[in-house]
Amino acid sequence: MPMYVLGILAVVVAFIFLALLFSYGRMWINSIAAGAGIGLINLFMMSLRRVPPAMIVRERIAAVKSGLDISTDQMEAHFLAGGDVQRVVEALIAASKADIPLDWKKACAIDLAGRDIKLAVQTSVYPKVIDVPDPAKGKETIDAVAKDGIQLRAKALVTVRTNLERLVGGATEETIIARVGEAIVTAIGSAETHKDVLKSPDLISKRALEKGLDAGTAFEILSIDVKYVLVGENIGAKLQADQAEADKRVAQALAEGKRAMGVAREAEMTASIAENRAKVVLAEAEIPKAISQAFREGNLGIMDYYRLRNIQADSEMRQAIAGTGEQKPKPPTAPTT
Repeated sequence: MPMYVLGILAVVVAFIFLALLFSYGRMWINSIAAGAGIGLINLFMMSLRRVPPAMIVRERIAAVKSGLDISTDQMEAHFLAGGDVQRVVEALIAASKADIPLDWKKACAIDLAGRDIKLAVQTSVYPKVIDVPDPAKGKETIDAVAKDGIQLRAKALVTVRTNLERLVGGATEETIIARVGEAIVTAIGSAETHKDVLKSPDLISKRALEKGLDAGTAFEILSIDVKYVLVGENIGAKLQADQAEADKRVAQALAEGKRAMGVAREAEMTASIAENRAKVVLAEAEIPKAISQAFREGNLGIMDYYRLRNIQADSEMRQAIAGTGEQKPKPPTAPTT
């Protein structure tokens, strides 16, 4: 090979080396000085793979200084999968310092599942206190009714720490809050009187802890502490009053129905009386016709007619004296023959 070709190749190689040194020299020197051992070509290949070399170098150095053996290939793979390399490395360093068993594969799975791996490790070291109920939801107390009908309003504090083994697929804080709230309602509802709960609020905590409320969740419940218990309304008396009011309305409705039926029956009887009176009037109107017919046929004499009138007048007078008589139309005078 001619010398000038070798010279050109040497110039090209030198130019490439200087370009790489200019672009990645500082990161390369830092990795060499920290013992991370990342080469210039590797840094250049990271750029081609659209992986930020500075971030990989920084996290690799942090891992090496903390005694963790995490390769750059592992970091690049997690970054390309959409994970947060920095938070995973920081979580692994914190777990290592706290002697919490956590490997790279599990940490990456937790991060890719959408959980905050760094916060999870911190909660494993420093337990977290959860308010039950959650004030952010607009409710301040868990309300329940004892067997004597008195309402109690309780608030509890639940101390939890993260269970890294169940973090992927485990239920969140909302499940813990819901289960503890249900346990509080059950404990108060099973008390014979509200005084028993006020006397020993720890009954709520004991019964709640016995239920294993952290099963299937991403947390381990360390303690359930009742912050306070307040006496609310007399729900039993209120329900009885409401029931009595409802019974009264039912009775009133039944009585009103019976009254309406009575009124309708009275109207029917009044109409029947009026109908019968009309029939009497019609019948009495036939009497003069019958008398005239009797005179014409000779079956009734004038003296018989006067005796009939005297009897009628005597009857009307007695009724008037007794105050029970009714005004009746006078029979017509005897027709002329």
